[in-house]
Amino acid sequence: MITIKEAKTKSELKDFVKFSFDLYKDNPYWVPPIIAEELESFDKTKNPAFENAEAKFYLAYKDGKIVGKTAAIINWQEVNNQQKKKVRFGWFDVIDDIEVTKALLEKVYEYGREHNLDHVEGPMGFSNLDKVGVLTEGFDQIGTMITWYNYPYYKEHFEKLGFTIEKEYRESIFSMTDVDPAPFKKASELIRKRYNLKSVSFTSTKEVMPYVDKMFKLFNTTYERLSSFVAISDVQIEYFKKKYIGLINPEYIKFVMDENDNMIAFTIVMPSFSEALIKAKGKLFPFGFIHLLKARKSSRDVVFYLIGIDPEYQNKGVTAIIFEDFHKVFTKNKIENCIRTPELEENHAMNNLWKNFNPIIHKRRKTYKKDL
Repeated sequence: MITIKEAKTKSELKDFVKFSFDLYKDNPYWVPPIIAEELESFDKTKNPAFENAEAKFYLAYKDGKIVGKTAAIINWQEVNNQQKKKVRFGWFDVIDDIEVTKALLEKVYEYGREHNLDHVEGPMGFSNLDKVGVLTEGFDQIGTMITWYNYPYYKEHFEKLGFTIEKEYRESIFSMTDVDPAPFKKASELIRKRYNLKSVSFTSTKEVMPYVDKMFKLFNTTYERLSSFVAISDVQIEYFKKKYIGLINPEYIKFVMDENDNMIAFTIVMPSFSEALIKAKGKLFPFGFIHLLKARKSSRDVVFYLIGIDPEYQNKGVTAIIFEDFHKVFTKNKIENCIRTPELEENHAMNNLWKNFNPIIHKRRKTYKKDL
C-alpha cells in the first residue's frame, strides 16, 4: 500500500532531502546538493521565493519505507500577473513504480484544484533561477550543481500518466582547445569602438557586489519576453547575491557597459563544483567546504550560468567582447571544457551564440504538462 504524507517538520524535510541520496547512492552521474542549503531553500523564513509562492512537500511511503517525493508549488506572481493558472511540481524523485509516481502527482493535482488552477507543469522550482526539467537524454553524463539528474523511467512515467511535453531544453559542452579566438577578437575591437562600449573585469568579490543589482535588473529585462519567465524580485536578488556570488571566482564575472556606465550585458560563469559536491556527500563540514574551495580555484571545467544582453544591443556582436575577455582568463587558468546550462529550444538568440564554438549537445530535458 502506498501512503502519501506531507513533510512539515525539520526531521521530515530532512528525510525529503536525503531520499535522493539513497535513490542515487550508486550512481556516478548524480551530483548531490548540500543538505543544509537544500533545507534552507524550503524554509519560508529564509527563502524569499515564498514572498510570491507557496509550497507543500510530499513523501511517498510503501511498506514503511520512503519510495518517492515531490514538492507542489504555486507561484502567485505567475498565476496573478501572467494569468497562468498553473501548479508546479519539483524536487521530484521516485523509485521505478508508476503507482508511486501517480500517487504523488495526485497530491499535486489536489493542491492545484484547491486553488482553482487548471493545469500542472514540472519538474520546476519556485522561479527561473531554480532547477528545471526532467532529463530525457544524457543519462551517462555527470550533472551540475544547477540541474536535476534522474533515471530514464521518469519520462516514461509522465507520458503513461497522460502528460504532454510543455518545454524543451538543451545542454551543450565545448572544448576550449577547439576555440579560435581570432574572429571574436577582431569583432570585439570593432564593436567596442562602434558603440563606445567597455568591459569590466574583477579580481575580488568585493569589487563585484556594487554591480549585482544592475545585473539582475538587466536579467529581468533580457528574459521577460520568454513565455516561461517570472521576474526576480528585489528581495530575491538580495538572497541570491548573498548565497551565490561568493561561490564564484570573480574573474568569471564579466559586465559590458556603455559610455554612460549603463550595463548592457553580463555573464556569470561558475567553476564546475560537480566533483567537489560528490566528494562532499551533502555536507560542508568537516571537509566538504575544502573540496568546494579547491574547485573554486582550480576546476578545469566551467559552467556558463547566466548570460544576458540588453534587447537594444542583441544581434550587434556584443558577445564578441565577452568571449574575448573569457578566452583570456580561461587560457590563463587552463580551462578545458565549457558547459552550458539548460537553454530553452525556443530561445534561438541564445542558442545561436554558441554556434561558432562547435558545441556538442550532450543532454536534453523537458517539462511536462497536464490539465487538471
